[in-house]
Amino acid sequence: MASTYTQLYIQFVFAVKGRKNIIQESFRDELEKVMCAIITKHRCKTYAIYANPDHTHIFVSMHPTISPSSLMEHVKTGSSRWINAKKLIPGPFNWQKGFGAFTYSKSHIDKVVKYVLNQPEHHKKQSFKDEYLLILQKFEVDYDLKFVFEWYD
Repeated sequence: MASTYTQLYIQFVFAVKGRKNIIQESFRDELEKVMCAIITKHRCKTYAIYANPDHTHIFVSMHPTISPSSLMEHVKTGSSRWINAKKLIPGPFNWQKGFGAFTYSKSHIDKVVKYVLNQPEHHKKQSFKDEYLLILQKFEVDYDLKFVFEWYD
């Protein structure tokens, strides 16, 4: 009997609506666990996750039965619902529409994991906007700046 064999590693990047710095250290770890549980539920594996105050990076291996868009819909909807149910911030929480998804080979796993987990140090030197635009350029993604994310600077 034939089977499906895949090796799909993707780094997802997505931002808080309004680019507000509202993911607080007091609940960051629990939020990351909620997102990891959603990823696991969909038969994917989380290698690294870091929820910055205004954006999140998640590096996963994908199961072939779910698309990147579907996985992000579940992660963003489920985590928003959790934040709102817990009333962790004043007012409603939402993620911005859209996300970045960047693929890597197996040989890059350690490097990408270190990059994602080193987000606090990384952002002492570089803004999220600069980081994201550099990723788009590195992966040779054609983009129009007015459609990338809502930038508030």
